[in-house]
Parts: sequence; structure tokens; C-alpha cells
Amino acid sequence: MARVRTSSRLAAAARNPRQLTLHASFEALTRPRPGADPSRPAQRLFYVVLALLGLGFLLQISHLASTVPASQMGSQVLKLCGYRLLALCAMLAAAFVGPRRLEPLIPVLMGVTIVLLLAVWIPGVSYARNGSHRWLSVPIRWQPSELARVVAVLWAARRCVQLGPQVSDAWRGALPLLSFGLFLFLLIVVEPDFGGAMLLLLSYCATIWVGGARWTHVSGGLLLIIGPALLLGASFVGYIRERLSIFLGDSTNEQVSSAFDAIASGGWLGAGFTQGSFRTAGLQYQQSDYVFSLVGEEFGLLGMLIVVGLFAALLVYTLRLVGSLSDRFSSLVTFGLLITVVFQAMLHMQVVTGLAPPKGMILPFLSEGGTALVSSCLAVGLALGAAREERGPLTP
Repeated sequence: MARVRTSSRLAAAARNPRQLTLHASFEALTRPRPGADPSRPAQRLFYVVLALLGLGFLLQISHLASTVPASQMGSQVLKLCGYRLLALCAMLAAAFVGPRRLEPLIPVLMGVTIVLLLAVWIPGVSYARNGSHRWLSVPIRWQPSELARVVAVLWAARRCVQLGPQVSDAWRGALPLLSFGLFLFLLIVVEPDFGGAMLLLLSYCATIWVGGARWTHVSGGLLLIIGPALLLGASFVGYIRERLSIFLGDSTNEQVSSAFDAIASGGWLGAGFTQGSFRTAGLQYQQSDYVFSLVGEEFGLLGMLIVVGLFAALLVYTLRLVGSLSDRFSSLVTFGLLITVVFQAMLHMQVVTGLAPPKGMILPFLSEGGTALVSSCLAVGLALGAAREERGPLTP
């Protein structure tokens, strides 16, 4: 009987040779697929991002319409257009440069990134708000941690390629890589920005996992880093303890409750463009940290599903693009950078809908914010650059 069962399994495996475990499936994403054309998923990825940028522009216009005086509306719209134009230029420039040209510069970029993350504590060049040291004010106000995620993925991809098979070794590969990721995590978490630090670490670890590190090493490292950080934060950091308490239902928060009410008020089709009222009724940061609630309020459940669908499409085209690249470094960079955008979108929507503890997390391409918008577009641009390097200039 045992022989019969064994023979059945072998026969099933022969009929379905492509059956893979989850780990093997993700590993297979970075293996070359002969004949695959990266231009098609790259084009569709570009169109999805353009749609998100356009929707984000409309949402920001809607928010400005009832929150700024008419005399300031023109200047605010010009500022909004300037950020969107800058982000689009950054995406096109990154697509022109591509990840391969950046590869020799990655050590320098990482060194500059570390200096910038330390500079947020230097008086005169930093800007503190609400007790957080996350911004530099030279020449304009911006967050180094947003750009640090892009550089961290580039660094992780380069090291995985350099290590080759050794990346799966605990002492030569996984441990040094995780230690450096922990270092970057600590630089951001002390600002304090636990959400931003966690997002960087998740993206970094996802990149080295797909790059060949063992799942047990990566998951164990994540548990050893994030677990104690959460425990210490819940014990000694007031705002983390408060947000966990809200998530667990032990306390309430007016901003979180207002976001739920804004979504519920939208119904199926929403109140209509510019017709939302919660932004003037006490819901702060609806244009940034809670912009998904603005989608629900003005465009209803249908609008929320469209946004979720666009980010789902972004994920699908990301996986197709990664699978069509023959260069291992480019495919790892593409996966790591675009999965960072997907992670950030997922965390934002979970926070706004109450599926995760409250955290100031923007929604890529839709939320207000210059640095975050430019960083997301840089990530997409480098992915498009990988496709351009593979098959030449993209053509519609």
C-alpha cells in the first residue's frame, strides 16, 4: 500500500512539474524566462501609476477646495502641480538611468543616506515636529527615511548578487545582511518613526529572501527585531502603547473614529467629488495619513474598490515584470522597490479601515507629501529602467 501511495505521488509530480512551494515560487520570480518581453508589463505598470497619480491629484484638489481660502487656492494648486510634475520627472529620469548604471554608485549612495539619517538630529539643518526628528529643512523640508527605503533595496539586491550561493548561508550571508538591516531600522525607529522603520525592514527582508536567503533565517531575524521592538515600545513609549490600546479596543481616538465614520457615510457611490464634509469637522490629515477615508467618503465603496484594484494591478504587473527580466540584479531591484510601494499601500489601507494599529502612513501616489511622492516615483522609474535596459526604449 505504501508503494502504491508513493507511486501515485510520483505520477502526480510528473503530471504537474511546475508545482512549487510558496518560497520556491517567489524564488522563481528572479530566474530568467527566455523569450519573455518586459516591455508589456512595464507599459501597463506605467499606466497604472499614471492613473493613481491622476486620482491623487483629484483628491488633493478636492481637499483644498474646502480647507484653504479662495485667495490661496491658486498658489496651493500650483504647489500641488509642482510636486506631481517633479515626481513624474523623477520617474522618467530614473527610467532613463536604470538600475545597472546605479549599481557602482550604491556604496556611495548608502553612505550619503546614513549621513542624512543622522543629520535629522543636527540643529540648523533639521526640523522637528510633534517630538519627531524626521525632516531636514535644506533646501526644503523633506524626509531622508523615504529615500532610505529605495537605497536600502538597492543595497540588499547588490549584496545578494555579490554573495551568490553564500546568501543562503546563515553566517556569511543572512546574518551580515540582517545586521545591516537592523542598523538602518534603528536609525529610523529612534526618530521616532516605528512605522517607517518597519516598512524599510519588511522591504529589505523581502528583497534578501527573494535574493536567496533562507526563509527561516529571514523570518527568524524579523521576529527577533520587530518582536522586542514592539514589546519595548508598548512598555516604554507612550504613543506606541496608546495606538496598540486603540487597536485592541481598550481606548478610543476621535481621529480614528472620524475616519471610520467618513468611510461609512460614503455608502456605495459616495457623497461626490468635493462634497466630503469630515475634513472640516475635525478629521485631521485626511489629505495624507487618512486619504483612503476621503476616497470612501467621496467615491464610496466603488471608489475604494477601484483604488484597491489599481494597487492589485500594480502588484500583478510587478510580478510579471520581475519574471521577464534576465538580469538578476535588475529583477531583485524591481521586486524590492515595487513591493515597497505595495507594502506601504497595504499598511495605509489597513490602518484607515481598522485592520492595523493607527500609524501615520501615507498612501503612495494619492496622499499629500513631496518626498514620499518622489520616492515612490523613483522606485517605479528604476523598475521601468530595468525593462528599458532589457529590451530597449519602451514603445506604446
